[in-house]
Amino acid sequence: MSTGPGATPRMVEVSGAEALWLLEGSSRGRLVYVRRDQAVVRPARHLWGTGRLLVRAPAAVGVLPGAVSYHVDEVDERTGEGWTVTVTGPVDTVTEPHEAAHYRRVLPGWAHGPHDAVLRVRPQTVTGFRLTAPGAAR
Repeated sequence: MSTGPGATPRMVEVSGAEALWLLEGSSRGRLVYVRRDQAVVRPARHLWGTGRLLVRAPAAVGVLPGAVSYHVDEVDERTGEGWTVTVTGPVDTVTEPHEAAHYRRVLPGWAHGPHDAVLRVRPQTVTGFRLTAPGAAR
């Protein structure tokens, strides 16, 4: 089996449950939203719990739209194999002081200061794909 530069990995869709399992096993991703008709992508850290995705990101709280996407992936640079998961849904900012303080303790931030926000995403869609080498066992 060839896994060199000429081999193109295949994308195989995974179930929503497997996609959430992959998401739960990681801690870093990218928050994606639209502001002033332009896509904005920000690095973020996350945790999954009680049916919600909690995200700590350098995002200006006042400019977040009603819904966001959050993207996580792990891809082996050498083989091109790995996975990708995207969660999309409504978002709100965690404003209750004790809850926000708790998530700031358990979720290290990328940046601190006025643009550091703890967000709660309620997933409406969850999609995931595994990237597999041609001919790999499924």
